[in-house]
Amino acid sequence: MRHVRIPAQRVAGRALESTVPSRRLGDKALWYLPAALTADVLGAAVPVGLVFDAAQQARPLFCAVGAAVAWVGVQMLRRRYATRALGESRGVLPVVHDWLILIGVLAVARAALDESTPRLAALGSLLPALLITVACRKLTYRHLSAARREAQAVSRVLVVGEPGAADEVTAHLAARTDHPYVVVGVVPVGDGALTGGIPVAARLGEEMSETPAGDADEVMAAVQSHHADLVLVVPGSRISGERLRRVAWALHDAGLELAVFPGLVEVSVKRLETLSAGGLAVLRVAPPVRGGVQPVLKSVFDRAGAGLGLLLLAPVFLGIVAAIRFGSRGPAFYRQRRIGRDGVPFVMWKFRTMVVDADRRKAELAGANENDGLMFKMRRDPRVTRVGRLLRRTSLDELPQLLNVLTGHMSLVGPRPPLPEEVAQYDEVELRRLAVRPGMTGLWQISGRSDLSWDETIQLDLQYVDNWSFTSDVDVMGRTFRAVVDGRGAY
Repeated sequence: MRHVRIPAQRVAGRALESTVPSRRLGDKALWYLPAALTADVLGAAVPVGLVFDAAQQARPLFCAVGAAVAWVGVQMLRRRYATRALGESRGVLPVVHDWLILIGVLAVARAALDESTPRLAALGSLLPALLITVACRKLTYRHLSAARREAQAVSRVLVVGEPGAADEVTAHLAARTDHPYVVVGVVPVGDGALTGGIPVAARLGEEMSETPAGDADEVMAAVQSHHADLVLVVPGSRISGERLRRVAWALHDAGLELAVFPGLVEVSVKRLETLSAGGLAVLRVAPPVRGGVQPVLKSVFDRAGAGLGLLLLAPVFLGIVAAIRFGSRGPAFYRQRRIGRDGVPFVMWKFRTMVVDADRRKAELAGANENDGLMFKMRRDPRVTRVGRLLRRTSLDELPQLLNVLTGHMSLVGPRPPLPEEVAQYDEVELRRLAVRPGMTGLWQISGRSDLSWDETIQLDLQYVDNWSFTSDVDVMGRTFRAVVDGRGAY
């Protein structure tokens, strides 16, 4: 089902945590909705009122109330205040989209009411609404993420499926905390032992029960005994459509939710579409974006960003070169052969952070490798110079790769470019990370960098390759700044 291997201790720990009866795995914090509404109302009303009053507009209070009502109304129509949505996203782009809709609505109202405030001032008065809403969403997202790491504000899930498939799903969910599901029980279908450590809540036979309510009664009893909020079905050869429909009827009659795992991993919901064909529910998976306007925008953004960066950072380059040459013997720049898109090799540039014979000494340190995969990483690598440690901590050693971006061998955002010896050991799954140009930053950098395991790195790279979009690149670039300042995993 997935390529990455989940450490057994992480699965066991999450499994035990999911069954603790003394803590209520409850709802989201009650302050999320009032905080969102307050931030949106004040963020729109106060600046508009002040600006329009300063501009001596005849009805500043009326305009302030109108802006607040419009901003809240747009987000209500976009279902941003639904319990399911609160705290789930810290992304800036959805808020920008809502804000642009707000501007369109207020522009129509401005024309209809013949409002005379200067356009630039009116537009500027709406900017705080955007910024305050983004800040509020980031706050609730961080609070919710912290709560879920403590197994709070989650949904108690009962998994129904064949033993092997159920084990894989529970292991996948147990290994991560960036989702609202905690598995509290499993209902295996057919014989077979479970290995994930999750309690068996009931067991269904290999064939559908002869009595219409047989399977449904077993599942409902398991739901009640484990206080489940959701039943997650993992389809298999022993779960027919009719069998699933009977269970769904019983759950829905009781006001409970049913979810079906389609067998897809790390596929963005933006690529999914539900269809109906002759009464059959069909899930359509759109192919990854490889052509059209978005790749052109990415290429233009890369080249323009790299050129501007090289121009503005020229004084920084000179300072770093001087520090490297003063701190240790050898050249300031380091060139290394890497593998790019479609397996094409290229020469990658970096500032030198190690002693000049670092490559020859790598074999001596092979036994000290702290990475569990094909990459070599040491937290206290003796080959790194004093200046090099600072450069790595601040990611300044990566700046010369702007030259690689300008020449088209790399992108600003993408998977890290691997070494030839690493690629030589890739399997068919790992080779897929070479389907796009490598990047200076990516999901790996904003998710922990060197602290990530090899499997986690591959998982993030495949997620990027399959779900790439231009807007996701913009989001990664914005989150990279915080990762660089934080410095976690940079060594």
